[in-house]
Amino acid sequence: MQALESKREEISTINCQSLGLIDYEEALVIQRRLHQEVVDQVSDNSLLLLQHPPVFTAGRRTLDSERPIDGSKVIDVDRGGKITFHGPGQIVGYPIVKLKKPNDVVGFVRQIEKALIQICQDFNIEGQTYCERSGVWIRDERGDRKIAAIGIRVAKGVTMHGFALNVNPDLSYFDRIIPCGIADAQVTSMERELNRSIAPEEVLEVVEARMKQALTQVSA
Repeated sequence: MQALESKREEISTINCQSLGLIDYEEALVIQRRLHQEVVDQVSDNSLLLLQHPPVFTAGRRTLDSERPIDGSKVIDVDRGGKITFHGPGQIVGYPIVKLKKPNDVVGFVRQIEKALIQICQDFNIEGQTYCERSGVWIRDERGDRKIAAIGIRVAKGVTMHGFALNVNPDLSYFDRIIPCGIADAQVTSMERELNRSIAPEEVLEVVEARMKQALTQVSA
């Protein structure tokens, strides 16, 4: 963590808010308000870190066949990507930042992926990217397992939505859907990969530091 300490002064330009456990719809209202404030240059670039009560959210490319068939509520949202699950034990991050290169959405996603991989490495988990699939994956002899998902939207040069890192959520919820539209891959968590108990509180400070460091590279 020495590298993080050396970056304290640099990362202070991103305003981070930890919101705890908050309903998805309430957090979406906060996101939209803050997004407009950043667009209007009346608020600083920000990072919201939080957890949600159990909820399924569907991005613009979600197919009907990927949705739950048990009547579970699904919230349709204007982010990229497909359907996913949010719940306690998962750290969700919403960067609301003005991009240096407003049209380089792929570059922004890659920066988020790099930060998530570094967070995993800080806990001795070897995450990696998968060229055809967004997010962060564990890939070994046990197969491909997704540990973090990414789904964003960029409007007027400012980002919304973001990432979800599975620390110790109830992974059985993912069995109700085809997560991220990928039928042949599993979903995993830090707890499962480490084979020990780990709580979001143990990870939150590292997520904040790594993400702030990454966001300063792409934000204006």
